Amino acid sequence: MLATLNDVLAPAKRGCYGVGLFNTVNLEMARGVLAAAEALRSPVIIGTAEVLLPFGPLQNLADFLLPMARRAAVPVVLHYDHGLTFENTLAALKYGFSSVMYDCSTLPYEDNLRNVRELTAIAHAFGATVEAELGHVGNVEGSSDEQEGHPEDYYTDPAQASDFVTRTGVDALAVAVGTAHGAYRFPPKLDFERIQTIAQRISTPLVLHGGSGLTDEDFRRAIRCGISKINIFTDLNLAGAQGARTALAEKKNVLTDLIPYQVEAIRLATEAKMRLFGSQDKA
Repeated sequence: MLATLNDVLAPAKRGCYGVGLFNTVNLEMARGVLAAAEALRSPVIIGTAEVLLPFGPLQNLADFLLPMARRAAVPVVLHYDHGLTFENTLAALKYGFSSVMYDCSTLPYEDNLRNVRELTAIAHAFGATVEAELGHVGNVEGSSDEQEGHPEDYYTDPAQASDFVTRTGVDALAVAVGTAHGAYRFPPKLDFERIQTIAQRISTPLVLHGGSGLTDEDFRRAIRCGISKINIFTDLNLAGAQGARTALAEKKNVLTDLIPYQVEAIRLATEAKMRLFGSQDKA
């Protein structure tokens, strides 16, 4: 059944478990993730991000993800992640996405706030929910000051977080607390105290980006401190590729023979994360 962030994150926050966003840029990924969700009776968030559109155009994804979400036996949020442009984020709403993230986190604070507030009003008129980011979650592949020198300068300020959610009306807030997007070169150091402080100041569910590559205990502790939504892509991307390699090693040489291996590998990787986050049997 199609759901919004409010439908799945409010119970997660109350119950102290996490709900995964698993980006699904093709049918194989969507099949694997939704099969895991239904097998474990777990709410789930699927979708894509603006940086992934070259691998799966937005309208094409909406054409099959939306009916799959509606048919699912568990709550499924169709989420457009890290929308970097107003035009594409609005397009996601028009295509039927039930949730969007409008990421203006690299802008000055007041610009971020103003842009997100305007988009939130529009999204709520569509009946959709909105996630924003405060602070800035960088990229592992980058070489900016976010990964060198004083990364805490880019972390979310708890006092600002309270002001931001009050003035924008967003439904979820992504916080910068020491994670980064991509495959980590070095183990990240999460600021758990900061997560807990922000969670105590605001009632809005908190989101952890850059989750792939964290240890199991990192995830568990982050959830205990107040994280309700965790974004995963790299781990699924790697699992799907490994599924294809396993098929090739078993002399499967045509595309249709590779697909079941990819779907199964993605399903297993998703189930492992759902159990880790504690979302099984919460649908």
